[in-house]
Amino acid sequence: MVRKLGLAAMLITLLVVLTGCFNIEEPITRDSTGVWDSYLVYPLSWTIIYFADLFNDNFGLAIIVVTIMLRILILPLMIKQTRSAKAMQAIQPELTALREKYSAKDQKTQQKLQQEMMAMFQERGVNPLAGCFPVLIQMPILLAFYHAIMRTREIGGHDFLWFALDAPDPIFLLPLIAGVTTFIQQKMMMVTDNPQMKILLYMMPVMIAVFAVFFPAALALYWVVGNIFMIVQTYFITGPNVGKKAEVKAGGKKK
Repeated sequence: MVRKLGLAAMLITLLVVLTGCFNIEEPITRDSTGVWDSYLVYPLSWTIIYFADLFNDNFGLAIIVVTIMLRILILPLMIKQTRSAKAMQAIQPELTALREKYSAKDQKTQQKLQQEMMAMFQERGVNPLAGCFPVLIQMPILLAFYHAIMRTREIGGHDFLWFALDAPDPIFLLPLIAGVTTFIQQKMMMVTDNPQMKILLYMMPVMIAVFAVFFPAALALYWVVGNIFMIVQTYFITGPNVGKKAEVKAGGKKK
């Protein structure tokens, strides 16, 4: 889980760095060249404009529809991530027992612990890194969505609800909702007895909320809608907390 924590932080940092590595001042059009613009940014921009035209120039509603479409597109990966978290939860009591058995901090004991954990993962068919793959897929999509919003000139000047889509939310309500929904979504997926995941549970919502304060509200809207979609998906696949059963089992063993 330490690797997952590091990977998540690295990907978010990479996302922030990359947002400044491309020319976001250049409008995206059908004449834009390059793989990035032609196959990622422009199709997203065109789709947003297409749905906005259908909804009477309502770009906010268009962004919501495109977000849901993107989530449905990567739904198989997200279901795999959810099931991977559920599988990890199922073996948490045994992993805890292993950590207690090999609690000594010397290198030989820790190597033995890692070997037995890997053997358990193989035996149960669990890939502890499977949950990272959807994150790798989502990062380019999120970055492309950011570019589509920033470089689609048609979005400029349009409002949705209480905010302008091409500027940060002036009352910071949308960033707050983005942070809260991120927290809820992660809480539903959290490995209950893992301290690294608990750190991530609080760190990620704060980072998302801070980014949303400075980014255009349209991007924060994407985060909020995506989080709500994920919360509903997780609920219907695993229930309100994938760790609940594992926690009950662990409590039963202690008795």
